[in-house]
Amino acid sequence: QVQLVESGGGLVQAGSSLRLSCAASGRTFSSYAMGWFRQAPGKEREYVASISRSGGTFRYADSVKGRFTISRDNTKNTVYLQMNSLKPEDTAVYYCAAQFVDYLNYIGGRYDYWGQGTQVTVSS
Repeated sequence: QVQLVESGGGLVQAGSSLRLSCAASGRTFSSYAMGWFRQAPGKEREYVASISRSGGTFRYADSVKGRFTISRDNTKNTVYLQMNSLKPEDTAVYYCAAQFVDYLNYIGGRYDYWGQGTQVTVSS
């Protein structure tokens, strides 16, 4: 069982940066590939990024490539999402998710555990 708690969201202006964190409970954090997803009001959940168990490989949605960076610290049981050059269209609730299979999955349904989400609002 893994419990995930996101933090770091907030209200920022376009062009600003935010770093989201997702803290995981348990001693097996390094056994899970991790992902970030987001959901804007009235829209379906959208894949953002994922990272392998070791942190050595990662994948991004085209919409955030070059602006967002996913990373993890297995000693702190935490995965991060550094978001730079934020745009109003990045406004959403951001969720982290854990997947036992070590694969950079972009399909949310393949993930085993989810956090409660953190709101990110980018004003123009």
